[in-house]
Amino acid sequence: MAEDNQYTTTKVQPKDFTSGWLVALIIAGTGLTLPILYLGSEVALAVGFEKALWAFGISTFVLTLMCMATTIIGNRSRLSTYMIMHFSFGRQGAKIMNAIFGITLLGWFSVALELLATAVKDTAFQTLQINLVEWPIIIIVSALIIITTIFGIKSLERLANYAVPILTVFLGYVVYKAFAGTSFQEIVNFVPENPTMTLFEAISILVGSSILFPVLMADFSRFIYNDKQSLVAVLGITIGFPIALLFSAIPSIQSGEVDIIKVMEGLDLVVPAFILLFVSTWVGNASNLYSTVLTFSTVKKDWSFKKMSLITGFVGTIAALFGFSNYLFDFLSFLGIFAPSISAIYIINFFWVRKQDYKLNEISEWETAALISWIISSIITVFTYLEVFQLTHAYFLDSFLLGGIIYLFLKQKDILHAKH
Repeated sequence: MAEDNQYTTTKVQPKDFTSGWLVALIIAGTGLTLPILYLGSEVALAVGFEKALWAFGISTFVLTLMCMATTIIGNRSRLSTYMIMHFSFGRQGAKIMNAIFGITLLGWFSVALELLATAVKDTAFQTLQINLVEWPIIIIVSALIIITTIFGIKSLERLANYAVPILTVFLGYVVYKAFAGTSFQEIVNFVPENPTMTLFEAISILVGSSILFPVLMADFSRFIYNDKQSLVAVLGITIGFPIALLFSAIPSIQSGEVDIIKVMEGLDLVVPAFILLFVSTWVGNASNLYSTVLTFSTVKKDWSFKKMSLITGFVGTIAALFGFSNYLFDFLSFLGIFAPSISAIYIINFFWVRKQDYKLNEISEWETAALISWIISSIITVFTYLEVFQLTHAYFLDSFLLGGIIYLFLKQKDILHAKH
């Protein structure tokens, strides 16, 4: 039986199948939150408009290719990422992977919490000339999100269904206003006097920001009607991700500000921007915490959903209070080292080792080959990230290729045996 139709450990049944277009909209909506908009602004101001376009395009292309493979796995297996990890890494190995996913989601929760508190503080100052202290705002907003996660995430998601399309149109209008305030050529030709990031660093940070999408894509695509429709869902990344980045980059270049509320102040749009961004980021962060709780629940099974929500929410709040967002780029680089190889391993496991046939009675405690491949590829990628030596000159690509190649080498007997 499925638990509340979440199908945590079982295959999704046809009665709960849905359209790829609907899933694409949900995925695209996740880009219209403060952390992703902040990244678009930061990258554009750090490298200039033309290089930012290259960074947006290349990172989107890399993520799209990876998502296309993993969305098919979810659609054909009808299983969650949690269960897919069992086949690739074993029951115990899957707990290690889920701990990494949980830490990642909690990191995003913390970053979004800080940015949301900053937005509240800036809006209060711009509209009411009240200078608020940030730490109580973090605690209050965190409490709201934790309560929402425990009791009311479904009703909040319904609110998001209205807020996200409105926010998309609104940000389009903001871009129009930005162009009205300066010439098109000025924005296109923008190059910072002292670039603080290379094009490669920008690409790596953007890939790291959404690297969990390929890994967790199965959680979406298992509910979609068929292969073709599941590939449609990937458009949420292919179109939605660069649009969100562009919508934040252009106004930031025009204003010279990374802080979205300060950008809106120059366009006299502080209040509507705050309301829409608050709703979308609140929903996005409640979803972050919800996913964090589900992920950690697979590691610590004896804790209730409420208890896990309170504890993970508390840890995320403490991280926000200590300024975790200051380490955002280091955090995204960390993801670019450790996450891509996980995707490579489970892609190979599904298509070549398991021959697209997951049998729920064939799950072992440990899948040594997968764990060894992940550990070795991660260690080597740390060295390429630190530029001790270079392979492809793109460490997230090093992680993906090394994880896949080492795993293929260790599983070659099983692959040859499966052919016969």
